Amino acid sequence: MTIEEAIKTALNYESRIRDLYSTAARETESPEEKRFFQMLSNDEQSHFTYLQEKLDQWKQSGALTVTSLNSEIPPAANLNKNLKAVKEKLSEADRGDLKQMFSKALKAEIETSAFYRGLVDTLEGSAGEMFARFLEIEENHVAAVEAELNFLNQSGTIYDIREFTLDG
Repeated sequence: MTIEEAIKTALNYESRIRDLYSTAARETESPEEKRFFQMLSNDEQSHFTYLQEKLDQWKQSGALTVTSLNSEIPPAANLNKNLKAVKEKLSEADRGDLKQMFSKALKAEIETSAFYRGLVDTLEGSAGEMFARFLEIEENHVAAVEAELNFLNQSGTIYDIREFTLDG
């Protein structure tokens, strides 16, 4: 895959997942979850904008300069403090809808991460470096979405760490 094709494909992934989060933010009733989905949507929009700028740069100069790419989503380890408060406010119906939204989001994040992992493994230089940062951010998104889903499913795990058991 050429660098231009990689960026164009990445733009498709980012717009698709941004739209998924934007829809979820509009459809959920919980203010906390609405805020979480909106943060993810904003993150994906910033990725889209960044990639569009890099595509323009590549077309004009045939070179990429890697600039910093930030994320609104805090590291996965910092998210669990808000999960309990959110869960206590949700009805069973709300949980079902959220589980469905988070399941779709998790599938999309895993797919997007796999795409970026493939680019990191095959592209060298500044393109590989740029997509490595995208992979890092998307893997953090996977962890955040997984944590929300685990919490809603009452699995007793947060970030794959057992927090409690149903046995007491």
